[in-house]
Amino acid sequence: MAINDADLDYSLQFYKRLHIEKGEFLIRPQQKVGHFYFMQQGCMCYYTKDDSGMKVMEFFTEGQFFTDLYAYISAIPSGSYLEATEDCMVYSISKEDALKSFDHSHDMERFGRLSMQDGFMRLFRRNNHLKNLSNQERYLRLLQKRPDLFQRVPQYLIASYLGLTPVGLSKIRKRLVAS
Repeated sequence: MAINDADLDYSLQFYKRLHIEKGEFLIRPQQKVGHFYFMQQGCMCYYTKDDSGMKVMEFFTEGQFFTDLYAYISAIPSGSYLEATEDCMVYSISKEDALKSFDHSHDMERFGRLSMQDGFMRLFRRNNHLKNLSNQERYLRLLQKRPDLFQRVPQYLIASYLGLTPVGLSKIRKRLVAS
């Protein structure tokens, strides 16, 4: 999508650069979510916790826009965590400033809408894969689509993302090596 330089410059003035160190939280449960983010460098883990443990929903890496989309759009406190699994360089824009940008330019408004739509579609695809693909198929798909994650995040987080236990992930890996 093409955005003219003047509209892009107007929007970029609102972004703030943030350095998030590994292990730091960008969002925690009960926190108001009033910002949208762009990952310049690093990896962020998006997850929830309940009595059964951690449930990883997504990993955000370079070139992705992200936030707790449900809390952001609904203007409710977050029920999730966004935690840096690596040192991160993130650009942040407040909801108010994003709306100013959208009011200024139809192209920026369209870009914002498509970015949010992409975020929802990512979560929808992930839920669909959890329901319809076997454990091994999910593992192979992740290995094909995002092989870098296996070097960037601990295996227990990848297992959670795939809907597996760490032991289950280990069994799949051993089975594939043996075949």
